Amino acid sequence: MDISSSVLLGILQGLTEFLPISSSGHLVLSQNLLGLKEPQLLFDIGLHLGTLVAVCLFFRRDLKRMFLETRDFFALLIRREKGLRKIREYPHASMVLWVVIGTIPTGLIGLWFKSPLEALFGSLPVVGCMLIVTGFIVFVSRKLSANDSTRTSVGFFAAMAVGIAQGVAIIPGISRSGSTIVCGMACKLSKETAAKFSFLLSIPATLGAMTLQLGSEGLTREAVPVLATGFIASAFVGFFALKVLMGMLRKGHLYYFAPYCWAVGLLSLLISYFES
Repeated sequence: MDISSSVLLGILQGLTEFLPISSSGHLVLSQNLLGLKEPQLLFDIGLHLGTLVAVCLFFRRDLKRMFLETRDFFALLIRREKGLRKIREYPHASMVLWVVIGTIPTGLIGLWFKSPLEALFGSLPVVGCMLIVTGFIVFVSRKLSANDSTRTSVGFFAAMAVGIAQGVAIIPGISRSGSTIVCGMACKLSKETAAKFSFLLSIPATLGAMTLQLGSEGLTREAVPVLATGFIASAFVGFFALKVLMGMLRKGHLYYFAPYCWAVGLLSLLISYFES
């Protein structure tokens, strides 16, 4: 892969990671069109690291409050001034707890199904079918937005459900952001809380996936320039794409992306049919 291809894929990753249209599905399709027939898993992780930086920058105030409030809560807990059940009185510290709980099912799914799921990263038929599924998932948000909730506390059940949705989204073509946000809304979370939890939950998942991938493939000197340019492009574009998504989500317009997912899914199936 050359530098121009890495920049192009980085821009694509930045645009599609946060919009509910499956970044992994678009990367598989684009790599196929660019003639990269073998899965580029290490490069994909580099692009996801770029969008992870975008998440950290966008939610930097929340992350700072989560760190400070968790530190203060544990200081009180050590002094036995508060019980563990009192963590609900600390909204940002409790968000840390829900992220940890939500990460458990994601991690288990990733570890148990790592090999078979990685084998799907070169399959256009799978990507096409899953993009169509993503379209239906996103379309459901239209009804959920009409019955918008004001609930801002995630809770154990919602954390587990969204964590499972994130684990299933490892399948290329299933949008991680779309499936987790819609799952959160289905669990009666407000649109903004569902989105915030979705993106905060992506931080440990991305770090874990990157660690596993680096451990299994390693990083060569020749790959550094390609990874660096893709990383920068995905981080820069991703930050602005995240702002666009949050604005659309507040207006209840997430379902606007459903026809696009169906169209790209059908296109993927057509390409795979004519290539076979």
